[in-house]
Amino acid sequence: MEIYFEIGNPENGYNDLTHAVLQDLPIKLHPEAKANIIKGRNYLDQKLKNSNEAFYGINTGFGSLCDTVVSKDELSKLQENLLLSHACGTGAQVPHKLIKLMLLLKVQGLSFGLSGVQLQTVERLIDFHNNNILPVVFEQGSLGASGDLAPLAHLCLPLIGKGKVWVKENDNFVIKDAAIVLKENGWEPIVLQAKEGLALINGTQFMTAYALFLIIEVANLSAWANVIASASIDAFNCRLEPFTDLVHKARGHDGQIVVANNIRRILQDSQLAIAPKTSVQDPYSFRCIPQVHGASRDAVAFAKITVITEFEAVTDNPLVFPDEDKIISGGNFHGQPLALALDFLAIAMAEWGNISERRTYQLISGQRGLPPFLTANPGLNSGFMIPQYTAAGIVSQNKQLCTPAVVDSIVSSNGQEDHVSMGANAATKALRVLDNVFTILGIEWMCATQALEFRKPLMSSTLISTLMEEYREIVPKLEEDRLLHDDIIASVNFIRNKRLPAN
Repeated sequence: MEIYFEIGNPENGYNDLTHAVLQDLPIKLHPEAKANIIKGRNYLDQKLKNSNEAFYGINTGFGSLCDTVVSKDELSKLQENLLLSHACGTGAQVPHKLIKLMLLLKVQGLSFGLSGVQLQTVERLIDFHNNNILPVVFEQGSLGASGDLAPLAHLCLPLIGKGKVWVKENDNFVIKDAAIVLKENGWEPIVLQAKEGLALINGTQFMTAYALFLIIEVANLSAWANVIASASIDAFNCRLEPFTDLVHKARGHDGQIVVANNIRRILQDSQLAIAPKTSVQDPYSFRCIPQVHGASRDAVAFAKITVITEFEAVTDNPLVFPDEDKIISGGNFHGQPLALALDFLAIAMAEWGNISERRTYQLISGQRGLPPFLTANPGLNSGFMIPQYTAAGIVSQNKQLCTPAVVDSIVSSNGQEDHVSMGANAATKALRVLDNVFTILGIEWMCATQALEFRKPLMSSTLISTLMEEYREIVPKLEEDRLLHDDIIASVNFIRNKRLPAN
């Protein structure tokens, strides 16, 4: 029996959502969500039938055209025009996994029944998700304030038979016209009713998809950062006294205490950890791992709370409240909470990379009984000289990417939308930072494992030794110079694809 992630099920938690995303589960609506959607649509239909009142975006123009009233017989055309006119995305295409997550999040946002959409509209989005019919969406175009207008317009155009979609053919994704794909599946284009176009493109699902994906991936990034740092501690013959619990409880930051505990646990049975030490103190990049990694961990915890809250939120506009008999135009589409969290998240991830590169630098420096550049025959061989260059260059790029997007508001829509979050830019650059940090950590892992080869017969901990043994099946010990680009790519793939338990 196929397992579904049931949207609108009040028993769902963050772990259920994470499992659904990682396992690529199909989705369906909980009966209560279906009832809420139908109730919201019926209320809106009756309201429009019995009232001549102007409601923003339902029977008026959009943005600075909000005072222009549209006749009742043109309301469907108004919503179709909205999708067409707002599909102005440019730049790189959004990755498939994030488009699929956008579809899930759009269904989630509409499931509360406060958006006034038709049930069949939501069910068609579910059909797209479950059948891997993924609208072509572009990275650029959203200001992160009136919702993610341009990306969401591209996401929803295929509902009306417009735009293009990715479909799977012979295990490969190809781009096809949405109209053709609808016909192939026996589906008629959705005829949008009053407000539906606005409900579809108002919302933060582009930003939230990136943010949720990052939060899921950063759990593995954080776990690997601690394991790789532990391997470097042993490789550089560092002292363990700085990781004593007493030290970290004296300061009291949760992340710092947890990371110190994790380092001690990872190295608990290491022969190298208890070997005699040659230095009284170690460089900050080793000694201050709990303080740095821990602070990043705490920043991620803040971002996670924001993302979970946004997942459970209704972020379009206006909202319909059938029980209160109200249609209210507000600003829940403004991406400020996500923009701040994404900027903070990017900075937190970058710091894992920043301190990692410093440990790599120390490992290749020819200190503490390790040969220069971790090669047995330096001079003839350059060893790991240049991977550190690569890491340093990426760290510098991260510093540029971590300039906060949220402070860079700009006026749009003829002055009506005079403060925007730029959360979409924060989202796309945070994803680049995530990818960069995995590369930086992959390079440190290469160097730490090579350094540990020179410490034999003494061994690191069981956990690190086991991971090294698995890694050596892919990347052997460096005996003499070879094409290290391939080793870097293999190392990065190793840590990205092997998910460690959270630590």
